[in-house]
Amino acid sequence: MYDVILFDLDGTLTDSGPGITNSVAYSLKKYGIEVTDRTQLYKFIGPPLKESFEKYYGFSAEDSRKAVEYYREYYTDKGIFENAVYEGIEELLREIRKSGKKAVVATSKPEIFAKRILVHFDLAKYFEHIVGANMDETRTKKDEVISCVLQSLAISDRSNVLMIGDRKHDILGAKKNGIASLGVLFGFGDYEELEKAGANYIVKNVKDIYPIIFET
Repeated sequence: MYDVILFDLDGTLTDSGPGITNSVAYSLKKYGIEVTDRTQLYKFIGPPLKESFEKYYGFSAEDSRKAVEYYREYYTDKGIFENAVYEGIEELLREIRKSGKKAVVATSKPEIFAKRILVHFDLAKYFEHIVGANMDETRTKKDEVISCVLQSLAISDRSNVLMIGDRKHDILGAKKNGIASLGVLFGFGDYEELEKAGANYIVKNVKDIYPIIFET
């Protein structure tokens, strides 16, 4: 079984869709872009924001950096808490801690925001470490975040480490670091995306995670 479990944040621990899409819509509006169907913005959940503005709206590197600044104008005090913990997540984290295994957050969201969210929802106490991106847009790629986690924990045997996430970036980041991955379907990715990325496991709900982490 796995002794160190890494969790993505958005779409894995919490349903952050409303806050993120509202923040993206706020930013796009600064450029005269109106989005009426917020589901079109779900693709922004997970990947680094700057890359998403460039990829999906053709922004230049300079405009993308500015768009991230606008995003944070809304997100910092309002969007950050337009969010909810998925049902069953706290119980899972409690069991992980009780078992003596280690839980760690590995997110592409800025670390300062990730910590505020987890403290707000009283989940921070379950994690050994909370690792995310830097505010200067460095360490934003998931493989970089996972690498930082592995280094900080001084993990030599990577066969005991599992990354849990809802998007292909979580799976590909895990693969690049030589650790196993589990994709969840209650977030913002789908089966095809996770399977194509090479997830070792794909589950529909939180209760399906238990037999993969714990001996049954």
